[in-house]
Amino acid sequence: MKRIALLGMGALSVAVLAACTPADEDPRDAFFNALAAHCGNSYEGAVSIGDPALDDEWINSRIVIEVKECHENRIRVPLHVGDDHSRTWVFIRTATGLTLKHDHRLEDGSHDPVTWYGGSTFNPGTAVSQSFPADDFSRILFAEHGLTASIDNTWIVKFPDSNTLRYRLVRDDREFQVDVDLSTPVETPPAPWGWEDDYQYQF
Repeated sequence: MKRIALLGMGALSVAVLAACTPADEDPRDAFFNALAAHCGNSYEGAVSIGDPALDDEWINSRIVIEVKECHENRIRVPLHVGDDHSRTWVFIRTATGLTLKHDHRLEDGSHDPVTWYGGSTFNPGTAVSQSFPADDFSRILFAEHGLTASIDNTWIVKFPDSNTLRYRLVRDDREFQVDVDLSTPVETPPAPWGWEDDYQYQF
């Protein structure tokens, strides 16, 4: 009986080690690679959760994202809301996880006063969902510009299914969500404002 028990423990140890094999892909890498697989394509989206009083422009405009530029550790995704080409999501792979930043420009290509806000993952997340709570830079930026309600922002980006990319903003008393249809590419919009100014940020 003792030998049987020892053999059973040995099998359990092998199973535990197999479950922890370093060959398993990090969920953050899997998420990053899933987004990169769409590089070069544009897709149409729509507001699925919003406040008509706050999100009127988004609700009543055509929304298109473009997975425009993919490097080993950075993906830039311009977000077009009607004729507003001011926004680009920037996903950055770092030594500790993933970072999401919002690059906002004015129509002349210069930086919006409120730009480069976002946050970094605080856990591995999953291959289909990553959360980005506002970082210290963003909290200070929001406070400086009187946007105190945004200090507790968390952005969640996920693939709820193989044909959808979901961008969600949540905080107390506020929820905003856009669902993007990945099943059918659409015509690429004009380049976002300031796109030629590929400025770099250090992490």
